[in-house]
Amino acid sequence: MKPLIQVDDLAKTFDVSPPWLNRVLERKSRQYVHAVDGVSFSIPKGKTLALVGESGCGKSTVARLLVGLYEPTRGAVVFDGRNTGALQSSAAELRTLRRRMQMIFQDPYASLNPRWKVLDIVGEPLREHGLATDADALRAKVVELLQSVGLAGADVEKFPHQFSGGQRQRISIARALATQPEFLVCDEPTSALDVSVQAQVLNIMKDLQRRQGLTYLFISHNLAVVRHVSDQVGVMYLGRLVELADKAELFARPRHPYTRMLLDAIPDIHMTGRARTPVQGEVPNPLNPPTGCAFHPRCSHANARCSAERPVMIERQGVRVACHAVQEGRI
Repeated sequence: MKPLIQVDDLAKTFDVSPPWLNRVLERKSRQYVHAVDGVSFSIPKGKTLALVGESGCGKSTVARLLVGLYEPTRGAVVFDGRNTGALQSSAAELRTLRRRMQMIFQDPYASLNPRWKVLDIVGEPLREHGLATDADALRAKVVELLQSVGLAGADVEKFPHQFSGGQRQRISIARALATQPEFLVCDEPTSALDVSVQAQVLNIMKDLQRRQGLTYLFISHNLAVVRHVSDQVGVMYLGRLVELADKAELFARPRHPYTRMLLDAIPDIHMTGRARTPVQGEVPNPLNPPTGCAFHPRCSHANARCSAERPVMIERQGVRVACHAVQEGRI
């Protein structure tokens, strides 16, 4: 199946150096954070790829790179066969691209303008892209969008503070769907919600995907949520993909030690009695990452090669993994 989204060697580096005068007086050099460092994946049309990992691993930066909120330092994002970086010079093509891909943000309290009514919030992309010709058509379309996410048409006259967190996230989904996009980037859309409300929002997103053939990049640190929504799972650590596999394969036979550690952190409700390795250590400082494999200070399988040589992605039985221990057959 031809991928709708193709990401090749994507990287983003941020300059976090102190001001020039401080560097001169304190004799400090420039500092850089490699938030995303050589990430590659593809998402077939109508499928969901989930990116998981601990906080600070670069998941949200990947999301912003895909929709154009950040400009990549290196690499390319290809959407429906066209390099999005090459479209930056054409305002008309860029406008069309933005209409075809939308983003749902993590915080439903911060992503909605508190001074606007729902009619204005959901109707803004319709006005910007010329999809509603007059006020009556705009109102009718907004009512239709709200009803598609389980809200009432009368909610168009309300303000965001009159809704719960789950209802606000539904408004965010309705706004993202306004331009009839093909690709949605969902940056932890349920992490700020109660568990019961999470299930409602996730079910709405799955229903919309079935009805409209949507393609999702779903970002989360909750593996239980990922198991419910994804077709493929990519595991990120300190800006790099360490494992990429189909959902069933990853949950049944995780290869990378970091993936195993994340899965062992999920409560064992079936009481299988399987030996579980507790989460060890903390994510290293991204300003001064470890040499070689970034995970080696926390890995029980690490050897001298792991601390000296950076592993590259290899493919084994349809699973892509970056680990010397896997490559050498030690695990």
